[in-house]
Amino acid sequence: MLPEAFDVKDKVVFITGAGRGIGKGIAQVLAEAGADVAINSLTPRYVEGVAAEIAEASGRRVVPVVADVTRTAGVQQAVDLVMQTFGRIDVLINNLGDAIYKPLVALPGQDTAALSEDEINRVMDINLTEAILCTRAVGPHMLERRSGKVINISSWTARQGGGDMVVYSIAKTGLAGFTRAQALEWAPYGVHVNSIAPGIFPDPVTVGDDGMERARDMSARKVPLTRPGELREVGYLALYLASAASDYMTGQTIFLDGGMSL
Repeated sequence: MLPEAFDVKDKVVFITGAGRGIGKGIAQVLAEAGADVAINSLTPRYVEGVAAEIAEASGRRVVPVVADVTRTAGVQQAVDLVMQTFGRIDVLINNLGDAIYKPLVALPGQDTAALSEDEINRVMDINLTEAILCTRAVGPHMLERRSGKVINISSWTARQGGGDMVVYSIAKTGLAGFTRAQALEWAPYGVHVNSIAPGIFPDPVTVGDDGMERARDMSARKVPLTRPGELREVGYLALYLASAASDYMTGQTIFLDGGMSL
């Protein structure tokens, strides 16, 4: 049995980008640990099925929230729904993220097209702006109660850039900076802000058998622990950061990458 400090029973957790992948893994772990969870996605067919699956497995309330949280109107719509359903938000997990694998400019001798301005803005919106907007919307509720946990999902690229991932790396590095600055501003009010920087965490449902095999091959070459991460492993770290066990930690980015960033 876990120590009482790790208890998240009856906490209300709002997770963005949780219709699949890391967000789904986090939602599963926290619901199994006793939290009620609101999971967001822009795609109803992802989030509604996942919400029903997790609710049935955990016995907790799991609410799907369909909204575009890269825009203020969508964020407010999502937060209003969570507040109307549960009355509060104890933990916000800014998990939404995606990359467009193109260089910033066309490279000599290569056929890959460069990122367009729209693509640059999209990568920044998904990986950085979303976290800022959601934190801004949820923050007043946490500050009023002088209690809350914000967990940003960054990336190993916040420390070590990757080819065709320049703007994505910029956004995730910015997310680490946002984590530090917001943590400092809100620390006197009992609100903690931390970040998890995952490495290679493929979703078997999304990438299929071939994708999993590629992830295993890449991990064998690039990851000191020689394997990809399992989605639930991010959930275990999120459980710590969502609980009272992490009450003396704020402003930190924890790299969960099998040693990739060393």
